[in-house]
Amino acid sequence: MSYEYSFASCYDVFTDGVNYSDRADYICSLMEKNGISEGTILDTACGTGSLSEMFLKKGFEVVANDISYNMLNIAREKLSVFGDKVLLLCQDMCELDLYGTVDAAVCSLDSINHLIEEDEVEAAFLSIGKFIRPDGLFIFDINTLYKHRSVLSGNTFVYEDDENTFLVWQNSECDSDDVIEMFIDIFSKDDDGRYIRQNDYIIERAYSVDFLKNTLINCGFEVLGVYGDMKLTSPQNDEERIYFLAKKK
Repeated sequence: MSYEYSFASCYDVFTDGVNYSDRADYICSLMEKNGISEGTILDTACGTGSLSEMFLKKGFEVVANDISYNMLNIAREKLSVFGDKVLLLCQDMCELDLYGTVDAAVCSLDSINHLIEEDEVEAAFLSIGKFIRPDGLFIFDINTLYKHRSVLSGNTFVYEDDENTFLVWQNSECDSDDVIEMFIDIFSKDDDGRYIRQNDYIIERAYSVDFLKNTLINCGFEVLGVYGDMKLTSPQNDEERIYFLAKKK
C-alpha cells in the first residue's frame, strides 16, 4: 500500500508510542536464539525506517524496501548517517528483486494485513523467501482477527500530537472477510492559525493463524513459533498483535 504524503509526513508523530527500540530488542532476541546475531536483515515494508535504524544501531546491515516513495524519502533522511550499511529500495514486497540473500527478513507493524487477497500473502511469502538464505529467519507480526472484530470494527480514534496537529481515524465495520477500510483525516494548523485538512485511506484484512502457518509451509518455511505481542508464549484469545517466527528450508 502506497501512503500519500499527508500520512507519510506525520507517520512518525503518530507512531511515537510504538517503541521501536523494544521491538527491535525482541526481534533480535528471537534471531539470537536461532543462531543469528550478525549479518544482513531485510526490513520489508519498512515505512519511514524507524525499525531499520534500530537494527543498524545494533550492528546489522539492512536492506529496506517499501512501496511508498513518500515513506522512503523520510527513511532516506533518517538513515543517511549509516552510509553503505543500508540499502533502500522502492519495491513491492510481493515482487522483490534484491541483489543477494539476507540472513533474516522482518515485516513489522501489521504490514502483512495490508495484503487483501490470500494469493497476495502467498506471493509476498514466496518473494521474501526467495532472498532468505537456507536456515535464515522470517519474522513478522499481524493484527489479529480479535483486533479487527472487537477493537477496530466500526470505531473512531482521535490522536493529538500537540495543539497544532491531530488525526481522526475512522474504521468501517469489519466485513465477512475480516476486511476493514480505514479513513484518515489529518488536521494541521498553518501560520495563519487555520487548520489544513488532508486525507488518506488504508485497507487491512485479518487472517487466521492456521492460514498463515499453512501458507508459510507451502512457501518453503518451517514455522518455529507463534507468539503473543513481544512475548515468548502462545497468543491469548484477546491478543491484538501476534508474531510469527519461521525458518527458510
